[in-house]
Amino acid sequence: MAAPGEGQESDEYSVTICAKDSSGPYDYELRKRLVKLAEDHQIPFKLDIYPFYGSDGSAALRAGHDIRVALIGPGVDSSHSYERTHKEAIDATTKLCIAYLR
Repeated sequence: MAAPGEGQESDEYSVTICAKDSSGPYDYELRKRLVKLAEDHQIPFKLDIYPFYGSDGSAALRAGHDIRVALIGPGVDSSHSYERTHKEAIDATTKLCIAYLR
């Protein structure tokens, strides 16, 4: 999920592609590929950073796993028991996942 806040680009209508979180940037080539897929398939997306958030992918990297990490998710309002989004964000996230898998 991508919870927008002050200074964020995310919204509740798009898939968010996270460029970096509190641990640093995600894999640049993988991020570029996701952005290109979204553009090529006309999937609404936002590119954002989350300086106070850490993902499971970041934790895996800190644990020493040799993997490439990217982070995507629907834009949501709030978190931890009161998430709210729009079907457009879920749809955009699903379409980006499918485009990536193809």
